[in-house]
Amino acid sequence: MIILMRIRKHQHSGSLIMADETRIQVLKEPNYSPTSDKWMWVTLGGPPDKQSVLFDYDPSRAQSVPVRLLDGFNDGYLQTDAYAGYNDVCRKNNLTQLGCWDHARRKFIEAQKALPRGKKIKTTKADMALSFINKLYKIEREIKDLTANQKLTARQEKSVPMLNKLKKWLEINKPRTVKDSLTGVAMTYLHNQWKKLNVYCTDGRLRISNILAENAIRPFAMGRRAWLFADTPAGANASAVHYSLIETAKLHGLEPYQYLNAVFKALPYAQTVDDIEKLLPWNIDLPVEQS
Repeated sequence: MIILMRIRKHQHSGSLIMADETRIQVLKEPNYSPTSDKWMWVTLGGPPDKQSVLFDYDPSRAQSVPVRLLDGFNDGYLQTDAYAGYNDVCRKNNLTQLGCWDHARRKFIEAQKALPRGKKIKTTKADMALSFINKLYKIEREIKDLTANQKLTARQEKSVPMLNKLKKWLEINKPRTVKDSLTGVAMTYLHNQWKKLNVYCTDGRLRISNILAENAIRPFAMGRRAWLFADTPAGANASAVHYSLIETAKLHGLEPYQYLNAVFKALPYAQTVDDIEKLLPWNIDLPVEQS
């Protein structure tokens, strides 16, 4: 769809894209069994005033998919979870990989919750790790309304020293922890992702976590509980188109039905790139609804 091509072009003109993917069952995907996992990918990004959420269906979770989706996005930041499928596009497009502290924190929370209930236990390694991580989030809450330059300064002054303390703690305690325990797994994740998890402190425009991409994909995941599957690839692709337009419209404060109604009426008459540009969520002039 040409309007989505224009939205994606604007998305690639920004400095940061957040990405995530979730399972979708498509019954009649050629060369795949009906019950096998296929994937709905989502990217969120673009200049501050032209942000977009784009969904794209692909039966594969291979590294070739992000390469296709991010073709034209170069020399920026890509924020994801630890899935290695994004490594190839970062190498090819000279993207800086940005980690997600939410994922690191969740693993320690899982370890914390696995402890026996109703039993008085001394402070655990999971408790200690979460104490450090929660302080990093507290700093982010305190600086959320600052400019990018002010955030960078604050992170260098407050977050970096806290990260250094956490790293020292990790280096001491990781060898003392059972590798296959939940705490050991959390520590291994933290150790392996350390460089990516520190990138947010180098640029005030960046975020500590990939939560915005996760939030963007949540309406699709919730809808999936009701409709369960797509019958054909065409249906999955149609879902991707509609979710892209609806979620991007919502991102810009537009009422989705009103936006889609205006776009579908005007699109057949769009003759030029300028005509298409006028239909993008940040440009469209919608009539004021009468109360």
